[in-house]
Amino acid sequence: MNMTAAPLSAVIRRKLPDLQPAMRRVGEIIVADPSRVSTMSIGSLAVEAKTSETTVVRFCREVGVAGYSELRIGLAHEAGARSQAEEVYSDTGDILPSDSLNSVVKKIAYADLKSVEDTSRMLSLSDLSAVVADVVAAERIQVFGVGASGLVALDFEQKLERIGLVTDCSIDPHRAITIAALATDKTVTFGFSHSGSTVDTLEALRIAGANGATTVGVTNSPDSPLAKMADKTLLTAARETTFRSGATGSRLAQLMIVDCLFVAIAQQTFEASIRALEVTRAAIEDSRSRRHYKP
Repeated sequence: MNMTAAPLSAVIRRKLPDLQPAMRRVGEIIVADPSRVSTMSIGSLAVEAKTSETTVVRFCREVGVAGYSELRIGLAHEAGARSQAEEVYSDTGDILPSDSLNSVVKKIAYADLKSVEDTSRMLSLSDLSAVVADVVAAERIQVFGVGASGLVALDFEQKLERIGLVTDCSIDPHRAITIAALATDKTVTFGFSHSGSTVDTLEALRIAGANGATTVGVTNSPDSPLAKMADKTLLTAARETTFRSGATGSRLAQLMIVDCLFVAIAQQTFEASIRALEVTRAAIEDSRSRRHYKP
């Protein structure tokens, strides 16, 4: 395992929804306290997860490590790296009903920080580069998502429009389907879904793909229906806590990918993007001036 890569607990957290129940229990124990598990024997972990040592070994292979010894080494390395951050954010666990407001703020700050940091370390630069090339070559971009992911989709649409790219976005499922039906082989269609299982987003992406569009999934789950359906996938590594599931950490991780895409696309279309930004910025400034003008 490359110890400079994404934290092992982030890889495991991302795979949890797609694991079989026994292996999911193993993963949940690890994610809850990676440092503690790094000191446990395989037998102790198996007992606590109410499963067998064989299942723990299968779990290790499922998350990309050769065996339990390598799993413990990865978790120990991660624990050492995280200890420095935890000196600043002393409260790093789940949010409890008894937490003070100060503790809540620290836990949210830590979770949000790690969502962005883990995503940046886990994001495949080759996949990102390939998606950027597809967008630059496309005649039209489509962006879909619902709920919190829909807010990210709207942000992406706004950014792409600011640099002059023809972009369609809808967080309404019926309108998304009609937009997707107009896709061609010169279209790139994005689907944002933290779980990768949002039916409305999947359906829009399916229709666009059937019409020849290059499809891109942005999700936290590498084994999700969205990741399997899309031609290309950009993965997040969001950290969620109680009261915030699928709402904050996932949104920040997706927005980080959106910003990376936007800047990389603007770099590839630099002169046109700069001209478009200047024109749209001037229009906004003119609008602000007129809003406060009193004849």
